[in-house]
Amino acid sequence: MSARPRHRAALGFIFATLLVDSIALGVVIPIAPRLVAELGGGSDADGARSYGWFVTVGAIVQFFAAPLLGALSDRFGRRPVLLVSLVGLSLDYVALALAPTLGWLFVGRVISAVTAATWATAFAYIADVAPPDERAKAFGRAASGFGLGFVLGPALGGLLGDVSPRLPFWVAAGLTLANAVFGWLALPESLPRQRRSPFSLARANPIGALRLFRREWSLVGLTGSRFLRGIAHDVQPVIFVLYATNRFGWTGREVGMLLFVVGLAGTAVSAGLVQPIVRALGERGTLLLGLTSGAIAFAGFGFAPSPWWMYAFVPFEALWWVDGAAMQALLTRRVDESSQGELQGALAAVQSIASFIAPPLFALTYAHFIEPGRAVPIPGAAFYLAGALMFASMLLAWQVTREPTARSATSPA
Repeated sequence: MSARPRHRAALGFIFATLLVDSIALGVVIPIAPRLVAELGGGSDADGARSYGWFVTVGAIVQFFAAPLLGALSDRFGRRPVLLVSLVGLSLDYVALALAPTLGWLFVGRVISAVTAATWATAFAYIADVAPPDERAKAFGRAASGFGLGFVLGPALGGLLGDVSPRLPFWVAAGLTLANAVFGWLALPESLPRQRRSPFSLARANPIGALRLFRREWSLVGLTGSRFLRGIAHDVQPVIFVLYATNRFGWTGREVGMLLFVVGLAGTAVSAGLVQPIVRALGERGTLLLGLTSGAIAFAGFGFAPSPWWMYAFVPFEALWWVDGAAMQALLTRRVDESSQGELQGALAAVQSIASFIAPPLFALTYAHFIEPGRAVPIPGAAFYLAGALMFASMLLAWQVTREPTARSATSPA
């Protein structure tokens, strides 16, 4: 059954929200690692370590904040949580723009982590309004908003960063605040009062939220696959800028251009290919295809002997983008309608665990293999590790989704 017209309009609002939010995020990507490294001082390896811990602090804070916000969205609705998140992110960008020291940057990171519910709450919103058989398509279109933002954001950020390293943060703050105003004026609530769940501290803390996954064995397995994928995913925001600068001597403009191409290709795939691929391969086949493509892309980025090889593996990274929509569709089918916010909060907590493992893992791996004096430097080692994790994620997803209908199970505890 097709989504009703009001559902289509609501999904359009969410698409626009994610588009503007991803533009704001994309604007700062080419410059944030360099700013952290600059304020942290030291060598390239020292800068990589500082940025790794910068990302880790945010992940630790978000681990505790995400389940709380997910439970609040189940109790009070998605709209207020989204709006608070956007205002918090705009404040974070202002703090980053003004930061005179590395410590100030870390304070800004904490602010963003506390309010970083935009994506989780938006996905719960989609689950609220899209029929189950159209969720993969809806999640794919939401991902295309993310991709389009990354077409525009990094390219804009590279240009702005060449003017001033602080200018991208001011632009991101303005865009995010404008997005909050747009949401206040135009975004309807998606969760009717009769489908809301009472607030409970047992569901709002990380440990309580993670118990949700014990309801079904396939839910545990898919979440484990998502966890490995989440670790691998963070290799790019953690070390890509530093890696490209160190290996190829790229400036912010060149980093922005590659991310522009990645975003353009990913947007095309998310907007135009998710539904045909799901129709041809099913949600399971689409998930496995995306994870395999991601493994190839990361290994290829690590191998690339010249900048042009980086572009050669962009199609594989673009095809990787289909896995998120398929994974979300498979997961949302496994919980009831009143627990979609709890699910997304719990998934955000899992992503937070992955995100405070990934930065030190990849930053320290990268730093270790580029240390001055190393006989055989391997600058792509972190990307090789990410490729291996992505392949392991694919194998786990393949195993737990082998049966057409997932079997329910009692708690594994």
